[in-house]
Amino acid sequence: MAAEGLITVPSRFGPKETMDRLESEIKAKGLTIFARVDHAAGAAEVALTLLPTELLIFGNAKGGTPLMQANQTVGIDLPLKALVWQDGSGKTWLSYNAPSWLAKRHALGTEVNPAVNGMVALLGAVVKTVTSL
Repeated sequence: MAAEGLITVPSRFGPKETMDRLESEIKAKGLTIFARVDHAAGAAEVALTLLPTELLIFGNAKGGTPLMQANQTVGIDLPLKALVWQDGSGKTWLSYNAPSWLAKRHALGTEVNPAVNGMVALLGAVVKTVTSL
């Protein structure tokens, strides 16, 4: 069962290459990378195993600030995040929260539609490039 508001896309690349491509493409679009979190490495540090799972935290104030001006609680979901993970069959996936779902979750008004639509377009283009080209 898919989580509400979560978009998950298969990648034709392995987890490391997918994440490296994602980080590179996000930087090329002029966004800031705030952190890259390797959950599998964290698990290994406490003698547990986890399939490859990495989180990228990224964004820019120009895109996110209008949403927070409308309702500051959206700051709990910003900056944006993308998770690259591998399932038990070896398939790599890229998951992220749909910007339109974030707007709905925080009851943002239509005044933020241009910012949300910009995020939707940007993420869609980035994900397509990262996972399939």
